[in-house]
Amino acid sequence: MRIGTGINYSGGFEESVADVVELEKAGLDIVFVPEAYSFDAVSQLGYLAAKTERVQLASGIFQIYTRTPSLTAMTAAGLDFVSGGRFTLGLGASGPQVIEGFHGVKYDAPLARTREIVDICRQVWRRERVEHQGRHYTIPLPAEQGTGLGKPLKLINHPVRERIPILLAALGPKNVALTAELAEGWEPIFFHPERAADVWGAALAEGKAKRDPALGELEVFAGPALAIGEDVDHLLDHLRPMVALYVGGMGARGKNFYNTLATRYGYEDEAKRIQDLYLDGKKEEAAAAVPEELLRAISLVGPASYVKERVAAFAEAGVSTLVVNPLLPGREARVAAVSQLRELIG
Repeated sequence: MRIGTGINYSGGFEESVADVVELEKAGLDIVFVPEAYSFDAVSQLGYLAAKTERVQLASGIFQIYTRTPSLTAMTAAGLDFVSGGRFTLGLGASGPQVIEGFHGVKYDAPLARTREIVDICRQVWRRERVEHQGRHYTIPLPAEQGTGLGKPLKLINHPVRERIPILLAALGPKNVALTAELAEGWEPIFFHPERAADVWGAALAEGKAKRDPALGELEVFAGPALAIGEDVDHLLDHLRPMVALYVGGMGARGKNFYNTLATRYGYEDEAKRIQDLYLDGKKEEAAAAVPEELLRAISLVGPASYVKERVAAFAEAGVSTLVVNPLLPGREARVAAVSQLRELIG
């Protein structure tokens, strides 16, 4: 099982990069750079490529609406080039609040767009003359929609790899089925090992039935919080505001993917209460309403023996990479946590 983490630059980007350099020495396998509505991820991934040697680099995630498919492919090829073949293209739809509210782009047809984007990216990386006739993207642009001068082109440079791994962030059944069919990797959020099969098993099976064997086995990237020790249970409370934000505040009533996930995990009443409190402006009460049982299930927090058991549960549920969020503050503590986890995994 591989170990990853996401970069957190709220305390300073250079400090976070220094963390990654030390974590790489401790056995970190992959690092994700987010792109919500903060700084872009591309510039930071390029900087990380120059500062690291072995660790894999991933976008976590590029939003499918904010770049053209060809630019997404060019960007991925460029990052793979400057990193010496260490880049993974993480893609996702984000949500209408970000896409329409920040970018001013209509949020529509995420599944169909994702399918077309994956096809176009792989054409670009194979250095084919890109031609695509889809519902949402047409390349080249038809003459009647532009100057009429467009013609099929292929990427000038030779990519390091003609198949850069694609990882899709997906929650809903249709999105997960699409991921299992098309992508090298799947990134769910708030992964609950004991209930994952009930929530996503049918969708994964549906997608894998259509999967090209050349893609290999689907990699699963889960993102648990991490703290190993005899007196660390109190750190679970640090997760409450984030879970409350997603379950309660990421969307409106009836249109919140994360609230639906909590409901499907069996926390219907709790999910409704969290959302009601959060949308009423009672954020602290919403955080307090997050069930400890859920926090514990989606995390790796506790004594080494307990964490080892939870790692086995994640592995049994099909997880191939643990993208951990070390909870103890300070670089030394974060590096130590990853090093301990590496020892437990073996």
